Amino acid sequence: MSTGFLAVDSGGSGLRVVVGAVGHGVGPGGGRHGDGGRGGGGHGPLGRRVSREPVRTGERGIDPGHLMGQLLPMARALCAETGVTGLGTVVVGAAGLATLGDALRAELPGALARELGVRTVALVADAVTAYVGALGPRAGAVVAAGTGLIAVGTDLSHWRRADGWGHLLGDCGSGAWIGRAGLEAALRAHDGREGGSAPLLARAEERFGPAAGLPGQVYPRSDRPAVLASFAPEVAACAAADPVAAEILRTAARHLADSAAAVCPAGGEPLVAVTGGLTRLGGPLLVPLGDELAKRLPQARWTAAEGDPLDGSVRVATDLATGSLTLPSDDRLLWVTTVPEG
Repeated sequence: MSTGFLAVDSGGSGLRVVVGAVGHGVGPGGGRHGDGGRGGGGHGPLGRRVSREPVRTGERGIDPGHLMGQLLPMARALCAETGVTGLGTVVVGAAGLATLGDALRAELPGALARELGVRTVALVADAVTAYVGALGPRAGAVVAAGTGLIAVGTDLSHWRRADGWGHLLGDCGSGAWIGRAGLEAALRAHDGREGGSAPLLARAEERFGPAAGLPGQVYPRSDRPAVLASFAPEVAACAAADPVAAEILRTAARHLADSAAAVCPAGGEPLVAVTGGLTRLGGPLLVPLGDELAKRLPQARWTAAEGDPLDGSVRVATDLATGSLTLPSDDRLLWVTTVPEG
């Protein structure tokens, strides 16, 4: 079999890894794009592996040694299973790459060349793989909204990003933001202050215990954003009957639209998609979001995401392997290097 590719999605829940081949029909483990992307020409994923252990982040940022320690056994097993005899291209989509990826850029290409014979390596921010998975190589904007939130957009000549600053300084409209706002409204009701919500207070106490103990349930936690985000579905569940919960979601929708507008190309008819777990909140968030996008971006067309970040990594890998990558390079967001032989 011809030389194949390796596509990786590294995030807070672990690693997802796909091995595929160019010039081969899609096998098990293919993404929703089917052939690895629109216009794929008969190439795509052949098999996949999953690790539930997130890659460590330390003083040097994302730990390349920990990533390689997980990636190598999965890559070798997948090559053996699928009959791929060599890997020419590796694409790693990684959460935090833009700000925490210096060690990866310095060490990962050489390590992949030594261990797997790889010559072409792309390191891609997870927001960009989310974009490519959702829209492919088309102009537009994607808001990746889950526990956190980041928006990226491109006019196919350069990338723009907005937010993604974490739950203390940003991620406005995210699951953590909605959950925090809902818990604040619950505590307002507990205190008797204006802007409180008795339904949210009842749900907060059902989930976390007495309201007075809520700070102790949240502040010491290392996974504080996830704890806050876990309350977002409760806010959505109250929205139909509780005006305070409904307003929280309308405000979140405005924040999402703000981020989309900040990165969306001004010309033409760009596409806009929203991806991530926040979309599971459904109508209470998505209906006001549609209204806000129509007001803020009347020239754009809101569309459903066609795939997820792993699909985006596969698309970048297949396009690199066939010499057809048209997306703009960026040192922080989409960085491609060729390792010399010898």
